[in-house]
This record gives sequence, C-alpha cells and structure tokens, in this order.
Amino acid sequence: MAAAVACVFGMAPMAASATVAPLANESSDGPAVTPDSSATTLRIATSGFVDSFNPFTSIYLTPTGIFRQVYENLVQYSAEDGSPTEGLAESWETSEDGMTWTYKIREGMQWSDGEPLTAADPEWTYTQMMEVPEMGSANGGLVSSFESVEATDEHTLVITLSEPQAANPGVEIPIVPKHIWSELDNPVEYANDEGDVVGSGPFTIESYAQNQSIELAANPNFWRGAPNFERIQYVYYTNSDAMVQALRAGEIDIVTGLSPTQFDALEGQDNVVAHSGQGRRYTSLALNPGFQTADGEEFGTGSEALKDVEVRQAIRKGIDAQTLLTQVLDDQGTLATSFIPASFPDWHLSEDNPVIMDYDVEAAKAQLDDAGWTEGSDGVREKDGERLALTILIDADSPLDQASGEFLVPWMAEIGIELNVEMTDSDTISTKVTAGEYDMYFSGWSMNSDPDYQLGINTCANLPTETDGSGGTTQDGYCDPKFDALYEQQHVELDPDKRQEIVQEMLAMNYESSVQVAFWYGNQLEAYRSDRVGDFTLQPTDNGVIMNQSGYWALWSAEPLGDGSGGGGPSTGLLVAGGAAAVLVVGGVIFWMVRRKNAGDVE
Repeated sequence: MAAAVACVFGMAPMAASATVAPLANESSDGPAVTPDSSATTLRIATSGFVDSFNPFTSIYLTPTGIFRQVYENLVQYSAEDGSPTEGLAESWETSEDGMTWTYKIREGMQWSDGEPLTAADPEWTYTQMMEVPEMGSANGGLVSSFESVEATDEHTLVITLSEPQAANPGVEIPIVPKHIWSELDNPVEYANDEGDVVGSGPFTIESYAQNQSIELAANPNFWRGAPNFERIQYVYYTNSDAMVQALRAGEIDIVTGLSPTQFDALEGQDNVVAHSGQGRRYTSLALNPGFQTADGEEFGTGSEALKDVEVRQAIRKGIDAQTLLTQVLDDQGTLATSFIPASFPDWHLSEDNPVIMDYDVEAAKAQLDDAGWTEGSDGVREKDGERLALTILIDADSPLDQASGEFLVPWMAEIGIELNVEMTDSDTISTKVTAGEYDMYFSGWSMNSDPDYQLGINTCANLPTETDGSGGTTQDGYCDPKFDALYEQQHVELDPDKRQEIVQEMLAMNYESSVQVAFWYGNQLEAYRSDRVGDFTLQPTDNGVIMNQSGYWALWSAEPLGDGSGGGGPSTGLLVAGGAAAVLVVGGVIFWMVRRKNAGDVE
C-alpha cells in the first residue's frame, strides 16, 4: 500500500470545475492489456477492486456485478422496477402463515457445462450458508430466518422459515452448481477465477488477470437465451480520465462513474451517448462514533470527541449539503436525508420529518457551547485540555471527494473545528476504516426496493467480532438496542403500511445519531459508444441505469453495432423471455449492498 500523505486544503471553497482535473488530450495511464477490437466483444472500463469471485465470501462491487452475470438467482429482480420476477424459479407461492415458500424450478435448464440444473443446486447453496458460518460471510443475513431448505423433487424447492418475513427469501443469493462446489476441499477459500467457471447466467468467467482484465464468455445455455455479445472484456485503467480518453478514442465501449465535468465534456461527442440515470445510492460523510466488537471490546483510533452525539450533530448542522450538491455534483442528483434514496419513497426518510436538521452555523456553535467545547484564542474549540481537531481521509483518485473536502475544511473552521486532510489511496482508506482508525471519510452505498439488508448492517449483530475490524459488515459502527428491536419488528411485519412506519422510525433514530451525514443521492453518470453498442435495457426502465444494475438486463440485451453504421440508445422496454411468473409476493425484495472500498467501488 502507498503511504498516506498529509495535505491540508486551502480555506476558500472551490467549485468542482476548479478542482476536478480537465480531460487531457493524451494519457499515459493506459490499460494493462490491449482491448479486444472484435465487434462481438463488449469492452467496459473498470478500476474495480476484486477480492475473489467466490459468491459466498466476496462483498465488493466488481465481483458482485460479475456474479449477476454468471449466476442466476432463484428469484430475479425485474428490469421494470426491481420487483421480484422469475429466475431459476418460474413461480412460487407462500403458505397462509407466511412460513413456507414453495418454488417451482423451471424444467430443462442446464449449467454452462451442460449438466442439468435442478432444485438440488439451490438446496445445496442455501444449506451451506446456513450450516457453515464462513459460507455465509457475504449473504448470511439473508438466510438468518431459514429453518430448513428441501428439494422435494428435481423441480420443487421448499423453504421453511422460523418466522414470517416481509421480503421474498429467494432473492439475491447467487445459486452455485452443486456438482462443482460440493467436490471442493475448501469452498470458502476457492477463488473461482480459473477458466471455464460453470454458471447459469448469461455469461461465464473466461479469464481473470488481477488489475489487468476480466473476460466473460456468452453462456449458450442461459434459460432466457444467449446474449447478443459473444464476450465481455473489463479493461483496467488507473484513473477515470484515462477511461474517458479511451472511450473517446473508440478503444472502450462503456464507462460509468463519471464526474459531472467528464459527463459534460462527453455530451455531444461524435458516436458517444452520455447517459444520466436515476441513482440508487447515497454519498455521505462517515463519522467515527467509537468502534467496538460485538462483545463490547473497544478498538480503533477515532477521536474521543466524536463519541459525543452533540459534536456529531453540530458537524451535521455546519455542513451546507445544498452547496455541495450544486458545486460538486453540478446538481446531478437530489439532496439526501438518510441512507435510503428518494427513489424509494415508501422507505425514504421524508424531508418533512421533525428530526431533519437544517444547515445552521449559529445552531452548530451553540450546540458545541452547550457540550462544553469553548473557543480558544486561535478559533479552535477546547475541552478539558483537548483541542477539537479531526482528520478526514480523502481518496487522492476521487475528484468528488477532493472537491467536497475543499468546502468542509472552512465550514468546520467556522464552527471551531480544525479539520486536517490526509490524502491517501483507496486501499489505505479501506484498511483504516475496517480497523476503526479514522475520524471522517467519504462513504456511500447502493440499494434498491427493500430496505431490510441495509437496515440489518446497522444493527449491533453486524459489529465486527475481532478488534482488527474483521467478522462483521457494520455500515458505520452504529449500534443501538432499540434500533435492533425495531429491525426485528419490520423484518416480520407483513402489513406494508405498518412496516413503513417502523422503517421511518429507524431511519429517524439513525439520522439523530449522526454517525453519518448523507449529502446526496447522485445520478449515475455513464457514457457509451453508440457506433459499437446499443439497445440496452435500463433498470428501472424509466430513466434507470445501464451499469451496476441489480440484475443482468443491460449486458444481456445489448446489441453489437460493430460496423459503426448506426447508434442505439438505451431501451425503455422490458426485455424478458418466457411468461410472467405466477406469484404470491409478501412485501418487497432485498437488494445487495456492499461495504465501501472507495467511492466508485460500492454496489
């Protein structure tokens, strides 16, 4: 890992245009491999972190996105609105008490190696997660209510729950081939990145070279039909400007995670379509409330001052999120309240909720005064001989983080907090955050439709088990027994209105704790070569996104246009093979959220 370099921003806030590097005419940060120029290969720029391609253990965005292409779920998320739709199961029904879910597995399906796909595969997958704790590292919370899973015949799977739950229990978990994984000596440590990876989705993993490329091959046995592209090649670049230049040069077909400056520069370019889709993620400033293990053992090096909720709330009041949205994100998004985006109005914490705190410098000062922090001769507050000096970790490769930091330093100074900037790399930030060795850093998560998982990673049960931060997936080190009790209530509440009320109460609690200050729900800015590819299916189909979907819709449906004879725009129609699933659905659907690696590495 690169060593951290200390850096302090100037006191005058700067607009994003003055902070984000302009597009260069040439870049020395080219790809580690030569992108494939074949018309039947879809080339996607990436810098994403890969820990492994083991769906039982990996929690990062890039491998999770690959899982969506390689492994079909028992129940898929629709392109239209993210609601449950058929996957390996063509239909399902629930018992009257909501305790038993019976899934009809589609007949005639095959794995990519030609072996039959039956109910025994999801039975084995779920059972491993239930019985082997390490196999539940990534998705174990999704089977916490499972009492038993049984394949009663080749085409019927019965899941019996210990208690009813609001979300369909068949969503999200990648189903692996039993005939491959059951033969492994140690499936927990299986990297799953060698050639000929066996899957059931539209693509399979063909090859992987760390920090160079990931190559997928079309699966002709995919039950919806083979994809139109024969291969997908993820090509690694060291920075986003290099990706943009590759797109402009026609060396890459899709780039996502653009900054507003890059997005604006690409609009109107020949053979390039710049697309702004409705985001399903939030961006926030995470404040270290003091980390502890699930057993209550404290660890980390966060400031003692941040353990005081009054200090954290004062920081919230001293941040002008509207200015950040306008100046840093160029208004490509909406103001945030909680960790559930406004695109999910049933769950989103309303702007009218009485807990919402306005930007108010004087109120922030008064709150710090009341908490015993008095202003020193140099303007920095003190209490019991301790200066109110904090450090923020900023990713040197993230223009948005850097631009936001330009504003935060003077804003904190205005309320009497000295904010020092430690400019470093994403690996260092990830390591420090896991170990609780930070005061502040920029965070972000993505979600969709059902809030259960995101709420769950804010419970005490998801605190780390070890003092190095391992053994947990806590969002911000947040832990409140009352929140936990409400989580259990919403998890089993089948009345949508009652459940919504409980979730709102939970979000209000988390908001008041101010372990994070959510800034915005950003649009996903992406661009593609319209002379090479078109006819993407968006998710959601109404102003949704191309990449980072909770499904495989865009890459499965994309059409090659390799001769450059014409362009294509994102499709707004739902492309689904087969008939509609006959369903009896209780509640919504859980979507995958991944722990932050850096601002662009989050699902």
